[in-house]
Amino acid sequence: EQALSIELQSVTSNKEGTVMLLTDKVNGNCLCGACQVVAASVNMNVGACHCDMCRKWSGGPFLSVNCGSKVSFLSAGAISVFDSSEWAERGFCKQCGTHLYYRLKSNNHYYVPIGLFNTPKNVVFDHQIFIDSKPCYYAFENETKKLTGAEVFAQFADGSE
Repeated sequence: EQALSIELQSVTSNKEGTVMLLTDKVNGNCLCGACQVVAASVNMNVGACHCDMCRKWSGGPFLSVNCGSKVSFLSAGAISVFDSSEWAERGFCKQCGTHLYYRLKSNNHYYVPIGLFNTPKNVVFDHQIFIDSKPCYYAFENETKKLTGAEVFAQFADGSE
């Protein structure tokens, strides 16, 4: 199992005042080790997506971190890509099926499951999206920012993401 390589780079905030923990280079891998991911910078604020597609894909809420566009995958031939919508695609390991990323086509940002990395201590679970699609059979205890599907699409439409 590959160890996580992480160093705290900076703490910034977005225009809503949400604190974002950013890190330098982060490494992770899939369950079988065939796919390795290297992200140049990662926002360590974990988000949960409750949309229907993410729940079908992951079997529950999709817990991920925004790795931006500077992401590379070693053994890229071991990755299958599913074009899941007009705006995004999803990657997974051909050998073990591990979910590797959700990538927005418009800005090439990768949202990588936090579980691919050995979880560092500075991770914060701070937001949930498509909260209006969340089923009633689970709930997170953490206090987080919660956005409906309409609010998420509005954020992308006005260019704030």
